[in-house]
Amino acid sequence: MESIEQINYINSPIESVHKALTSEEGLGQVWTKKLKVKPEIGFINEFDFDEGYLTKFKIIALKENHQIVWECLDSDEEWIGTKVSFELAEKDNVTTVFLKHYKWRERTDFYRWCSYNWAMFLYSLKTYCENQKGLPNQERDF
Repeated sequence: MESIEQINYINSPIESVHKALTSEEGLGQVWTKKLKVKPEIGFINEFDFDEGYLTKFKIIALKENHQIVWECLDSDEEWIGTKVSFELAEKDNVTTVFLKHYKWRERTDFYRWCSYNWAMFLYSLKTYCENQKGLPNQERDF
């Protein structure tokens, strides 16, 4: 099994970063404006990237200001069954975000492209938390 791992450091309190990763407002500014999100274990978050299908993640772990884990139920075929976790830690008002997208069946070109896009997700999260302006899918030109 393969996994994508990314890390970023955000000059923002951990509470703000956690809220950005669990709320419609935050994820709407960071990832895609078309979504249904609720910070509740068992809830199935839905994300629409204008690709003809919804990406659905079930929330399987939610520890305030510490951990968020999603399990992919529907999306691109290579994502189904994978999990995404966000581990958060704070020191001196800087929040560390460790993102892991794991349980990939194999390392493919799509896997590599997703690794790049998860890095862009973390950049968008950083700009949103630090400057109140993220880069959701609908505003990206990269």
